Amino acid sequence: MRTLLGLDVSTTGSKALLIDERGEVVASHTTPHPISQPFPLWSEQDPADWWNGMVASIRAVLAQTGAAATIQAIGLTGQMHGLVCLDERDEVLRPAILWNDQRTQAQCDTITATIGATRLIQLTGNRALTGFTAPKILWVREHEPQVYARIRHILLPKDFIRFRLTGDHHTDLAGAAGTLLLDVAHRRWSDTVLAALDIPAAWLPKVHEGPQVTGVVSEESAALTGLRAGTPVVGGGGDQAAQATGVGAVQPGIVALTVGTSGVVFAPLASYAYEPDGRLHAFCHAVPGQWHFMGVMLSAAGSLQWYRDTLAPGADFGALTDEAEQAPPGCEGLLFLPYLTGERTPHPDPLARGAFVGLTARHARAHLTRAVLEGVAFGLRDSFELIKASPAGVIHEVRVSGGGARSLLWRQIMADVLGVPLVVTEAIEGAAYGAALLAGVGGTVWPDVQTAASEAVKTGARVEPGADAGAYEATYQLYRDLYPLLKPAFDRQAAL
Repeated sequence: MRTLLGLDVSTTGSKALLIDERGEVVASHTTPHPISQPFPLWSEQDPADWWNGMVASIRAVLAQTGAAATIQAIGLTGQMHGLVCLDERDEVLRPAILWNDQRTQAQCDTITATIGATRLIQLTGNRALTGFTAPKILWVREHEPQVYARIRHILLPKDFIRFRLTGDHHTDLAGAAGTLLLDVAHRRWSDTVLAALDIPAAWLPKVHEGPQVTGVVSEESAALTGLRAGTPVVGGGGDQAAQATGVGAVQPGIVALTVGTSGVVFAPLASYAYEPDGRLHAFCHAVPGQWHFMGVMLSAAGSLQWYRDTLAPGADFGALTDEAEQAPPGCEGLLFLPYLTGERTPHPDPLARGAFVGLTARHARAHLTRAVLEGVAFGLRDSFELIKASPAGVIHEVRVSGGGARSLLWRQIMADVLGVPLVVTEAIEGAAYGAALLAGVGGTVWPDVQTAASEAVKTGARVEPGADAGAYEATYQLYRDLYPLLKPAFDRQAAL
């Protein structure tokens, strides 16, 4: 049977996932790699750790299966926005600056002032945020001029793995859209942005659609990994686009909702659009000719993790959520703001803070737990409201995945608050699964991404909005009012 390999270089590990042509997982292995935070706000990794980890993971999967000869193609995914700088000999010049690095606010301000906030959003679909690649490049120019002078190639993390596999400098459009250097509407590097920021176009990799073949495994890499030389490697996608592909969000109307540490709402678009204030990200999809809106809340299941670890240490998550069923919807007036690590959508505010609002002596732990579940659902609805008011159109179904989706109560609360059906997907392998599906299209196992998703992605339980849906409307409106009211206090708290 033909097989497909998905490779995912995440922040925590290098993962290799092998699936067959029916979409069944054959083998999976992840090798952890370290992260460095040498100064406050900094977050870096050594690209050599990614590659060494990926070699180990590929070898482990092939040792389990002996499947090297059956692999039709390889798909890539991974953490977005990171900056890898190579010199003229393709040697790494400095540690990679990661997506969660926060050192570049001054450079973001420069980009906005240089291009103009409105024009920047029109061109790139996004505001200038510290996570993106472009401000990292400017930071290196300003603070490490000796490094900047030697740069000849710039790659994203997963594209460093591609380079080591194939020897080519290429990327995919979904990943490129997260650099703040892509003309997202026209799916090409933006001459306007590059000229305004004085970044040489020659440094940037060639862009490809997600299933497009970008090169083949070299003899050298084959000897290191055990892969067959000549195996095609496709464009793949940034982690969120690949995750959406892996749950079947590959056409407008089907939205991917990931409830992990953070919460991500991913809505496919048939044509390019942008949110005028940049409150939603607008990127290219890994599906050829599609785009997507994306809303991000920073503490989704992370809020429940914090709550358990801090206020109920050692408690079982299932026992906590079972107990929360004893509290009524709306928690008798208790609200939770999930801004424990600041917020992204719809409030791009690193100074936002978490809060319980409305506590009384009547409230017990069940109320507190349920308030956390409801507060996260309200935060996700903020993104849904923006998407519903956008050209994304009507939301027919939401494909939900991530650790937060395991709780039936939480799924029901989200369905009630969002007002749409939630469908659980059986895929638990995340973005690597979507990368493998994209490889399947490039390797001619399936004719297109939609066919791959319809044949391979398996869905499970469906949760419809229930009788409590209407009861959440007034509570949600109160939730929406709280951030503007508390924003001045958040800023003053940060100053203290």
